[in-house]
Amino acid sequence: MVMEEERDGGGEELVEEIELTPSQGDEPSDVLQDLVGLVESVAQFGDYRRTQRKEAYGLVRRMKLLLPLFEELRDLETPIPEKGIAALCDLKRAFIFSKKLLKTCNEGSKIYLALESEAIMARFHGAYEKFGQALDSFPYGELGISDEFKEQFELMRKQLKRARRRTDTQDIELAMDMMVVFSKTDERNADRAIVERLAKKLELHSVEDLKTETIAVRNLVNKERGGSNPETHQQIMDLLNKFRQILGMEETNVFENPVMWKMLEKCPSLMIPHEFLCPITLEIMTDPVIIGSGQTYERDSIEKWFESNHRTCPKTRQTLPHLSIAPNYALKNLIMQWCDKNNFQLPKKDDPADQESSTSNIQKEEILSLVENLSSSQLDGQRKAAMKIRMLSKENPENRVLIASSGGIPPLVQLLSYPDPKIQEHAVTALLNLSIDETNKRIITREGAIPPIIEILQSGSIEAKENSAATLFSLSMLDEIKVTVGLSNGIPPLVDLLQNGTIRGMKDAATALFNLSLNHSNKARAIEAGIVGPLLQLLEDRNLGMIDEALSIFFLLVSHPAGRQEIGQLSFIETLVGFIREGTPKNKECATSVLLELGSNNSSFMLAALQFGVYEHLVEISNTGTDRARRKASALLQLMSKNEQIP
Repeated sequence: MVMEEERDGGGEELVEEIELTPSQGDEPSDVLQDLVGLVESVAQFGDYRRTQRKEAYGLVRRMKLLLPLFEELRDLETPIPEKGIAALCDLKRAFIFSKKLLKTCNEGSKIYLALESEAIMARFHGAYEKFGQALDSFPYGELGISDEFKEQFELMRKQLKRARRRTDTQDIELAMDMMVVFSKTDERNADRAIVERLAKKLELHSVEDLKTETIAVRNLVNKERGGSNPETHQQIMDLLNKFRQILGMEETNVFENPVMWKMLEKCPSLMIPHEFLCPITLEIMTDPVIIGSGQTYERDSIEKWFESNHRTCPKTRQTLPHLSIAPNYALKNLIMQWCDKNNFQLPKKDDPADQESSTSNIQKEEILSLVENLSSSQLDGQRKAAMKIRMLSKENPENRVLIASSGGIPPLVQLLSYPDPKIQEHAVTALLNLSIDETNKRIITREGAIPPIIEILQSGSIEAKENSAATLFSLSMLDEIKVTVGLSNGIPPLVDLLQNGTIRGMKDAATALFNLSLNHSNKARAIEAGIVGPLLQLLEDRNLGMIDEALSIFFLLVSHPAGRQEIGQLSFIETLVGFIREGTPKNKECATSVLLELGSNNSSFMLAALQFGVYEHLVEISNTGTDRARRKASALLQLMSKNEQIP
């Protein structure tokens, strides 16, 4: 696409773990009390990171369901046998494991949790495995507990078995964006639109969010300092800084503060008073100012916040009565006195004249003039206005809001139908950039933009086609627009672009088709439009570097009966087995996922795969593959064994 307060919990966590670790000779009443305490403590965690929210709440719910058992066991008149005590201790270990996992999902880095979502999901499966083992060994039949609870107990065991067998609920849209952003070869890895979409998906789109995330990343790096994966930490920090840039915040370095390090290295015990740090940048203030909420910020930081169309206090989140700022001379004097006393040199300010002028300072009058020129009778004037709006809408979010509020979307939609190719290209790309804003997505669709965008996709210039595909992808992030695009016959030209476009066009088409195929009806439309042939070509031509994208779309299509009928041929099964045998780790993961989906619906596909020699490779993947691949391979092997297709 072209779119255009900190805590060190390490010691505390260690103490807590030592205190809660089961030991031999535990009294049943103590173990039961610990179990109840663990459930009560996880119930206090509150919200969880978006990527693990569903699993986290499910795990907490299952822990809570066991509370009646603990109460009934405490009221038993007969002593609990040793076998029961052992099972309770096993359950306690499972609860400790679960609490640590839930704590990570509650306060850990959102970027890290998204990047390592497969590993985190494996830990949830591990928690359910530990639960199940503890409950399976529990001698509830030897205890005088009520029949009602026995039924609940059996239900719980069945739920845990289903949870252990359940395949992942991965957000594939999020996974694809993460794959692009962290790629070293994909030219879209710095694409602002993808970065902004990720920020929204990860709920890192406010200053307060990013302040909390910065602390979480710093804690992650400190906790794993000297670990085996510094490259991952650097990737996380790079993406964090991209998010900070979008909101006009300065970059940060969680490994070492680049502004302060040289000044602090000679006196490592020196701590800057918390009240001297700007709540936005977490750096010492040189020009502190007070805003309407009474909070103090660094002047540059709060001005950038206001320029980004915010009318709230970043710290308190209350709506401000006004946007006036006043110098905080008293605090500035205290900072200067502290610096003199500690021989601490404040960081020098960059000369504003040397900084690139921000488009956020463009006056509304200029944008209003450009919007007016979109309806000019002069073709050249329209072309220049559309090009300028295309540039402005690419650069920052406040411009996108301002262009839309100034009435820029309707004339841009009208320009889509102009016979001038350059005007079409500028208009569709401007709408692409404007569509990053969710409100704008609905306005663009309401103005009737989808049919002319599809027309450009069919007959426009090469770049216009590519950007039309990207626009359809961006708009269809909303479920209702997925349906609209499908009903407007937008899938066939995307399939054509996938087959005949440039590499960039093929990538944009694949991304759009993947997103649209999340809708069940669109899967049938894509199959009817002939998507299978171009996808198979992508699998055959490895130089295109789109194997994972093609397999990800296949994974969606084979969940539809028509897709299985069209795709589940012997030659395709052989191709899948080839990737499982000798593909990259990601190829193996995707191919195994597709084969599992096929085999779960028709055992003949598994039999065919076995004939092509898949078994030994699945065994290898189940031991050495990625987290997701190991789970998929293990599920396939279990399915084959259940159907008596392997010994």
